[in-house]
Amino acid sequence: MKKNYLKTNLISFITGVLIFSCIGVYAIVNFSSNDVTYDNKESGLSSTNVKGAIDELYIECTKEPTAGETIIENAGLEKDPYECRYFFTGADPNNYITFNDEKAGWRIISVECDGTIKIMKISNINLMTWNTDGDGNWDGPTTLNTYLNSTYYNQLDSVAKSQIIDGNFSIGEITEDNTNLFEQINDENSKKWKGKIALPTVSEYLRTNSNKSSCGTFSLNNNNSNSCKNTTWMFTSNVYNWWALSRPYNGFSSIGIEIINGRIDSGNQPSLVRPTLYLSSNIKIIGGTGTSSDPYQISL
Repeated sequence: MKKNYLKTNLISFITGVLIFSCIGVYAIVNFSSNDVTYDNKESGLSSTNVKGAIDELYIECTKEPTAGETIIENAGLEKDPYECRYFFTGADPNNYITFNDEKAGWRIISVECDGTIKIMKISNINLMTWNTDGDGNWDGPTTLNTYLNSTYYNQLDSVAKSQIIDGNFSIGEITEDNTNLFEQINDENSKKWKGKIALPTVSEYLRTNSNKSSCGTFSLNNNNSNSCKNTTWMFTSNVYNWWALSRPYNGFSSIGIEIINGRIDSGNQPSLVRPTLYLSSNIKIIGGTGTSSDPYQISL
């Protein structure tokens, strides 16, 4: 009997300790949400209290998607492994866009992570030399640069001009027949030029190819050019060469890099020009699905 009594008291004591501990752990104190500090560094927003952070998050979540976000979602674009960009790849993706009142006259190269969209005119304009005077660097400026950012730009309508931003174009020199795309991209990015209109780079030509295993580097593309030109929408069947923005190391003032029937090579012959530019991150998609018959329609 005594033994049982001691057990009962011991159990009661332990139960009492546990209940007391739980009351201490779950005690609640109320604070105003304005008074609670909030670490907001990861969100990219600015508020440092809970109420402000919730308000900012609500505003972000209810914003209308940008044109770039809409395109990424609708087209199912995947992020580029080298930079914060999303590319359209393959022979004929749905990347047609109406710009400068030219229905389906342009195609989207990439959507950038800052919300801007890089586009290229489908039809080539003019047979032009790379440069006629100076050192041949794009920011020299070359003859071609001057033409695109004065004569050609002035021909755009006022709406189109309002939709363009000054883009940071990669104009670094590259090694011909490079076998390493990451190295080539770094070379291109080693020098930047800020302006309205330029040209597509060699790496952009390579990254729009869906067959990366056979066509994903300068060297691979040239070794397999007959098949590689069929797996990128950037290829043109035109008999003339067209200019890329990249330049070869130690090139003469008149020499640039051309896409020649699918091959990438340096040259100084008059070649066709494919104007390339960045659209503002403020534009919106107001219609279209990106096909050639139903191109994306944009508005500020």
